[in-house]
Amino acid sequence: MRVISGELGGRKLVTPQGLSTRPTTDKVRQAVFNSLGSMGVLDGATVADLYAGCGALGIEALSRGAESCTFVERDRSALLALKANLKDLGLESRSHVAATDVMAYAPGITGVDIAFVDPPYNFSNWAGLLQFLRAGLVVAESDHEVEPEAGWVTLRAKRYGRTVITTLERLP
Repeated sequence: MRVISGELGGRKLVTPQGLSTRPTTDKVRQAVFNSLGSMGVLDGATVADLYAGCGALGIEALSRGAESCTFVERDRSALLALKANLKDLGLESRSHVAATDVMAYAPGITGVDIAFVDPPYNFSNWAGLLQFLRAGLVVAESDHEVEPEAGWVTLRAKRYGRTVITTLERLP
């Protein structure tokens, strides 16, 4: 797996051992970031990568102009890969890693422009998570379209094989 584009384009990413995470494919990351790029929302953005795994989504955002990223992950092997990637790519000063459960951490997240949310496909508490998130945009990765909760609107939903990316915007 590699960073697709931006200042770190082509750099290799370490992925966790085992089957506890499901890294976002290059094809899906390319589509997500092409869409965000056309919206003009990445430059200088503060982002959060929830259920971060090896950090591919947050790292891609940093590579393409995001100012900083908070990575939230609790799996031990994923955390080792994530921290190695941030160190190897020189991104530690622009990153914060929270080794905790997303649902416990989410209510305290503030000042985030874009949240990338990539939980296990059996995750069922989207309503609860969206209620807590204080981000302008949420890019949700699931095996189904994520329905907007009160205060949110769907900008786009697109299927890529088993993966569905739903981009949600918080209403003012």
